[in-house]
Amino acid sequence: MSQIAPVLPLYIQHLGVHNTSSIAQLSGIAFGVTYIISAIFSPIWGHFADKFGRKPMILRASLGMSLVIGCMGFAPNVYVLIGLRVLQGAITGYGTACTALIATQTDKEHAGYALGTLSTGNIAGSLLGPIIGGFIEENLGFQPVFFITGALLMIAFILTALFVKESFTPQDKKMVSIKEQWKSVPEKSLTIILFVTFFVITFGLYSIEPIVTVYVAQLTKDTSHVALVAGLVFSVSGLANIIAAPKLGKLSDKIGAHKVMLVALVVAGIIYIPQAFVKNPWQLMGLRFVLGLTIGGLNPSINTLVKKITPDSLVGSVFGFTMSAGYLGVFGGAVIGGQVAAYLGIRYVFLVTGALLLINSVWVYFKVYKKLNILQNLKSIKEL
Repeated sequence: MSQIAPVLPLYIQHLGVHNTSSIAQLSGIAFGVTYIISAIFSPIWGHFADKFGRKPMILRASLGMSLVIGCMGFAPNVYVLIGLRVLQGAITGYGTACTALIATQTDKEHAGYALGTLSTGNIAGSLLGPIIGGFIEENLGFQPVFFITGALLMIAFILTALFVKESFTPQDKKMVSIKEQWKSVPEKSLTIILFVTFFVITFGLYSIEPIVTVYVAQLTKDTSHVALVAGLVFSVSGLANIIAAPKLGKLSDKIGAHKVMLVALVVAGIIYIPQAFVKNPWQLMGLRFVLGLTIGGLNPSINTLVKKITPDSLVGSVFGFTMSAGYLGVFGGAVIGGQVAAYLGIRYVFLVTGALLLINSVWVYFKVYKKLNILQNLKSIKEL
């Protein structure tokens, strides 16, 4: 699905919008509206996943998005395109159902490793998608980007239907409001902290996206390869994430997800700060690689902790809330990162993001780490 993002502004221009400011405005709306709608619908689809099973939700989301994204290639104007992006957001729930299925079908001793592997697949797709999307657009045109993305989602639907197995007993659960779902969550304070942490991590990653190309242009005298270097700077953190996520997920199974999460948060917060003072793109690339290694320990740790403090009957609903926090982080990061850069300067985006992560790490230390560390020690004493 990430194939579409770099093509959107060009496709909007292709659909008849030629004013530069209008293209930027409509691209922002077309990109962001999907995440806002997804944030609203994720908990709803999460509840249905708890009621009917996670595999049916994966099938529903992959088939629905395959058809909707394929139709974007036939959009006659930008308003139909935005309408289809809204519909895409409403159909979402794929990530929520995947995370919930793996969390519930994997034993607790290996949940971190399994969720780390899922995170690797997610990041790998996000890393390769924009590059492939740009290649398809340059060689085949705009419409094939949407057709090929739809075809890939159809392949995901077929593979899931044929090969994914789920041990699930349907529950006679009536549709309840989000408020009623929330009342059933046992560890509300811990869950809220994990939601906020996931929001801050996603916010940090996407706050940089709107300004990477401009920042790279400021750091280099050779402007002939700015787009390529900016792509490498943005992608290198994803590459590091692919390397680190399974290993850190396995480490979290061994020593505790709360420990991995706290250390990764602190290191990530610190690593953001020197990015504001680099002298060339290669220094920035090196720091982004180290950042990617730390981020690789955050998403699996959060998902593992959510799994451990949530009953299986509520896993889908709670992961739906978690995904909503992530979607809001994507939207908020992209919008606010651009605003901070416009009013204060690009370097302040890194400083503000680093400060947010460090503040969040202090909160996690007192409210999550200390509490879970005590519980882990008590469990070890009982086993002895």
